Amino acid sequence: MTVVIKIIVLLVLAVIVASLASGAYYLIRDSSDQKRVVRALTVRIALSVALFSVLIVLFLFGVIEPNDPFRP
Repeated sequence: MTVVIKIIVLLVLAVIVASLASGAYYLIRDSSDQKRVVRALTVRIALSVALFSVLIVLFLFGVIEPNDPFRP
């Protein structure tokens, strides 16, 4: 179960980075339509907030737990 969660988190992080890269590309190269930049950055922010919320909910329900390097 935790391997599936790790893979999903990594995939969402990859999509977040791709959205950031596309926003940067549109900001630098595309001067005609500024809505693409805003849309790309909105997608990035929405995915980041959703991922953070899902991780908090999974932690509260005990599905995932933080690492404790000092635990014996």
